[in-house]
Amino acid sequence: SYNQQGLWLLNQLMEGAPIYHSPTAAKLTGALDVAALQKALKTIFARHAALRTIFKIDDGTPVQLVSDVPLDVPLIDLTERSESDREVEAQRILGNVASLPFDLTQGPLIRAVIVRMQEQEHLLMVNMHHIVTDGWSIGVLHRELSALYQAYVKGQPSPLPELPIQYPDYAVWQRQELDEAADEKQLAYWKKQFATLPPVLELPTDRPRPAVQAYRAFPGAQHTLCLPKQLTQDLKR
Repeated sequence: SYNQQGLWLLNQLMEGAPIYHSPTAAKLTGALDVAALQKALKTIFARHAALRTIFKIDDGTPVQLVSDVPLDVPLIDLTERSESDREVEAQRILGNVASLPFDLTQGPLIRAVIVRMQEQEHLLMVNMHHIVTDGWSIGVLHRELSALYQAYVKGQPSPLPELPIQYPDYAVWQRQELDEAADEKQLAYWKKQFATLPPVLELPTDRPRPAVQAYRAFPGAQHTLCLPKQLTQDLKR
C-alpha cells in the first residue's frame, strides 16, 4: 500500500532505528496458562496476512510478500532470581524486544515474549513494526488475544470468524483505484496550490538542527500547567 511504501522508504533512510516500532506490554497477575497464551498469539499471527508480510525488491520496486516464517513466543523464567535481579533483567529483556531492529526482508515483523516474574505474575511484550500495524490494529490485537486465550484455556476452538478480506487485498484495491493518471492529477493540483509558497519554511530556533535527527528522548524542555475544569469541559464540548 502507499502507507507501507512510505514507511519502507523511511526504514531505508533510518535502518535500525526503532522509531517506527509499536511495542505494547502488559503485566498479567494470577494463574496464567502459558501454552494457551502462546497458542493465541500464534493463531493471530497465522490469521492476519499483514503480520506475516515481508518486503523484497522486485526489479527495483519494493513489494510485499506473505511469508511462512513461524512466530516464536519464548517463555523466560526469572523466578529463581532475587527480586531486584528480576526487575533489572525483565527491563533488559523488554527493552531488547522493543528496540531490536526488524529486518523487513526476512521477518517476522512481530515479536513477542512472556517473562515469568513469579508463579502468579507474568509480563507480556508484543512489538510490531509500524509497516504491518497501526493504532487501530493494536485494539484488534487486544480483543482477539483475549477471545482466543479464553477459548483455548477451556479447550475450545477459535471463536473468531474467518477474515473475508486481508490487508494485501486492500493494497491491491488501493493501487487499482489510485492509478498513475490519478496520481498525476493529484500531484498537479497540489503543485498549483503550493506554487507561490517558499520552497523551505525557515522557523527561528534557539539550537541548530542536526543534519540527521537524533531522536533523543525529550531533547527539548517541558512546561506543565493546569487548566480550569470548566475550561477543559468547554473545550471538549
